[in-house]
Amino acid sequence: MKQYLWMKRISLPWSKKDTTLDESSPLIPKAGSDIEDSADLYHSTIDCYEAGPNCGQDQTRPGFVRPRYGYTFIDYFLKYALFLCNLLFTVVGLMVLGVGMWGLVSKESFAQEKIGSIGSDPMLIIVGMGLLLTLLCLSGCVGAIRENCTLLRLFSAAVLVLITLQVLATIVAYSLQDQIGGYLQSGMITAMVRYQDDLDLRFIMDEIQTNLQCCGADNYRDWEINLYYNCSAPGVLACGVPATCCVDPLENGTVWNSQCGVGAQMLDEFSAQSLIFLGGCLGGISRWIELHMGLIGTIAIALLGIQIMTLFITTRLLDSIYWHKLYS
Repeated sequence: MKQYLWMKRISLPWSKKDTTLDESSPLIPKAGSDIEDSADLYHSTIDCYEAGPNCGQDQTRPGFVRPRYGYTFIDYFLKYALFLCNLLFTVVGLMVLGVGMWGLVSKESFAQEKIGSIGSDPMLIIVGMGLLLTLLCLSGCVGAIRENCTLLRLFSAAVLVLITLQVLATIVAYSLQDQIGGYLQSGMITAMVRYQDDLDLRFIMDEIQTNLQCCGADNYRDWEINLYYNCSAPGVLACGVPATCCVDPLENGTVWNSQCGVGAQMLDEFSAQSLIFLGGCLGGISRWIELHMGLIGTIAIALLGIQIMTLFITTRLLDSIYWHKLYS
């Protein structure tokens, strides 16, 4: 019997070979096996993608090939570029926050008699902007250097919200451009009425009048609406204007003359033009905007472009981190 089986294993040269595929033979692939192996490999890869970073522990499945993924030079460049950019803006946010806190402290807004009205203090806007910018950029900075997907997703979501708000604000401003002048005039009149009582509004009004060389909203006589500069006021400021309206508020170039605008409202325009600025600040603001419209648009587009680029870099970095953790 053994001799017979041994002879069956040896095929004689003249014997006819059986070329028919026998599916029982383990060395001969079954029909359609290439297609089945390819499909099995595809489904294995899909299952591994859905399983997450722990995929690949069981490699006993036939045909499974565990892919590998490594960081490229572009990935490292984007990672550290995002880190340095956010680090820079974090410092800027801290500076803005410091200016806001300095303003609150210098005005003694935390004093017991003023703490009740601190909620309406304009310096809180600067503090809020500085805090928001610091936290946002710090999350992007730490998320990039530590490859923290949660912080990077939070950062990208916040940037997306900021981009959306800026686009909406631009659309609203363009649609209400005819009414912006009215809002600006009412705000300036409010600042003039509260000029002596609100240090923040006084600072803003003084900066506008000094830099734009203007006085009042429409002309220098608008200061009559102020309680202290009204001609019926009992004080020394009656019928006067602030010193920032004066053409030359400095005496001998060194001493600030706070009384240079006293009685200016009683003068006619010809006599007053050598003493104070006659034009209103609303016209000055309009002329300044028209003169610097190109620069304003360029800066706005550049800032928006930086934010969009940052969003794309963060998305690319998130994809790289995910695939590296999945297949490393």
